[in-house]
Amino acid sequence: MDAGALRTEVKELLATGLRLELAPSDIPDDSPIFGDGLGLDSIDALELVVLVEEKFHVSIPDEEVGRQAFASVSALVQFILSERAR
Repeated sequence: MDAGALRTEVKELLATGLRLELAPSDIPDDSPIFGDGLGLDSIDALELVVLVEEKFHVSIPDEEVGRQAFASVSALVQFILSERAR
């Protein structure tokens, strides 16, 4: 899967999995996912970890890895691609 298709899937997962009131196409690639970005909180973070691990078959083993992976949609796409390349 290429990065563009994966980016689309990630945005769809965010919008539907977390029941955001945004269309997937309205989610910016480089804005923070948490905090001022999409306004997600710690409960959303736990839910998002489970969704990403199940859908994309990657592991987010700790908070530091999660913080880097969930910095933005672009960061999450790069994380998934790098994990799949292993």
